[in-house]
Amino acid sequence: MKITLNNREEKFDVDELTISELLKIKNYTFHLMITKVNGKLFKKADRENAKIHDGDAVAVIHMISGG
Repeated sequence: MKITLNNREEKFDVDELTISELLKIKNYTFHLMITKVNGKLFKKADRENAKIHDGDAVAVIHMISGG
């Protein structure tokens, strides 16, 4: 499977992933993250069931604050 993750092409040896699986594979452990697939926003509670397919565009954005 080939996807675009944060504007970079990534390849995986599976046909589909959930957002949660992708976050684990990529070791994204930051507490506050926004996840989007093909422009659609997914809440943290929905990541376990939200499927990513070949050709999808995925964005994972870490939320930080500061001043």
